[in-house]
Amino acid sequence: MKLSFFGAAHEVTGSCHFLEACGKKIFIDCGLPQGIDVELPLRFPVPAGDVDFVLLTHAHIDHAGRLPLLKKLGFRGKIYATPPTCDLSSIMLQDSAHIQESDAEWQNRKGRRSGRPDIEPLYTMADALAVIADFIPCEYEQVVTLAPGLTARFRDIGHLLGSACIEVWAEEGGVKKKIVFSGDIGNANQPLLRDPVMVDGADYVVMEATYGDRLHSHPPDYAAELAAVIQRTFDRGGNVVIPAFAVGRTQEMLYFLRQVKERGLVKGHGGFTVYVDSPLANEATTVFLRHQNACYDEEALELLNRRVNPIGFEGLKLSLTAEDSKAINFVKEPVVILSASGMCDAGRIRHHLKHNLWRKESTVAFTGYQAHGTVGRALLEGAPELRLFGETVYVKAEIVRLSGISGHADRAQLMEWAGAFSPAPKRFFVVHGESAVCDTFAAMIETELGCPATAPEYSGVWDLASDRELDAGMALRPSVKKAQIKARSPAYIRLLAIQQRLASLVGGASGWANRDLSKLTDQLASICTKWEK
Repeated sequence: MKLSFFGAAHEVTGSCHFLEACGKKIFIDCGLPQGIDVELPLRFPVPAGDVDFVLLTHAHIDHAGRLPLLKKLGFRGKIYATPPTCDLSSIMLQDSAHIQESDAEWQNRKGRRSGRPDIEPLYTMADALAVIADFIPCEYEQVVTLAPGLTARFRDIGHLLGSACIEVWAEEGGVKKKIVFSGDIGNANQPLLRDPVMVDGADYVVMEATYGDRLHSHPPDYAAELAAVIQRTFDRGGNVVIPAFAVGRTQEMLYFLRQVKERGLVKGHGGFTVYVDSPLANEATTVFLRHQNACYDEEALELLNRRVNPIGFEGLKLSLTAEDSKAINFVKEPVVILSASGMCDAGRIRHHLKHNLWRKESTVAFTGYQAHGTVGRALLEGAPELRLFGETVYVKAEIVRLSGISGHADRAQLMEWAGAFSPAPKRFFVVHGESAVCDTFAAMIETELGCPATAPEYSGVWDLASDRELDAGMALRPSVKKAQIKARSPAYIRLLAIQQRLASLVGGASGWANRDLSKLTDQLASICTKWEK
């Protein structure tokens, strides 16, 4: 019974944990790294065809974004997730595939002018559609039998519609263990969603620590903070541009904007217009409405009972087409623009930055975590200029962080969740945080809760039966930048995956007939001879 860490180890994005139990190989999340991340983040610890199934905590791309790649490389299993996560993953993975294809096409157009060979997209729309068919919906609190001796349960963790912590029970060789994977733990009292559940017991807990080093403002008045930004920006004649994750954060911002209008917090600007410029966000909002009765908190349900749409209001406009998006930049009066992506690395938000960053009247307001190496992080850290669509754009706009708005629990809430386990687990594994934060938060758990805690390194392996480390893994090397990773083309990454499959094939061939062994050997020798020339 082993647990390995192949993503979000001393990093915030790219979650991927690997559990081997009861003769099965299981991924818990299969996320796509963002910004600067680990070396070779697109490889898998085992051949994709050997993975029996995936348990998915929620639909965000940093937890689900490599699933189409897993399918492309030979995955044949099933993916278990809550019904809202299944629905959101369907639209998000298709959107991610579209971005992969578009980015590859753009790079190839540039590359051909320089005589460089074409690159392949990491995965395609066909890969995304293929893996979407593998999803199995599991209701909250339903105990699911995965295999003999192996069961799981999804519990509401309050981070995103359908998000879950996952309890896994495994029994093999007379040894029983319960492992809890927290996923991303939600910020208590955020709009629309219920607060995270507390889990009553576990042998091991894999726990996120995104904000393990900070406290949210308490108690926050999100609407008032947002209204203050809108007021001063509109007073000087600028737009408020909000980079917002299309799924989750956009819907929360609509909730706060409805409150701003309902409470009349912005003076002198009438019924100002709010544009949602993200087709994905518009689709996601439809999914939110579909699952509102199962996932909304008491306050949101009370609004529904009064026939008030919690995320709708007068002056809200949805931008559907590219032409709609372009037209926003010709509107004369000040407006609020909600657009994706939340870290400004792709999507329509980059066009709105191009049209507003140079204007001292405008404001760019960030509402969520910005990973190292992203455009959003650069702006928050004071970048004086950016390159957007081949142009240098000077940063004159006001750049603000709406500090109270977060989908992640802060340090106090994380400690409350960790402290609710009774009896205390044998060990916490702290993941999904910047390197220093993971180490600091693990030490805090040991000091305040008296429970062993480890911040595992990438590729670290633990024997859960004996609670001992089998391999410390490799420390992340900050010198490995995203640009270096991109230099390894998707075609080369596929070749590395085939190498893994071949190693698995040869390793299991000892019982084959001599005739088949000879045939395979001759074929491989012929391939080597051909490409060594």
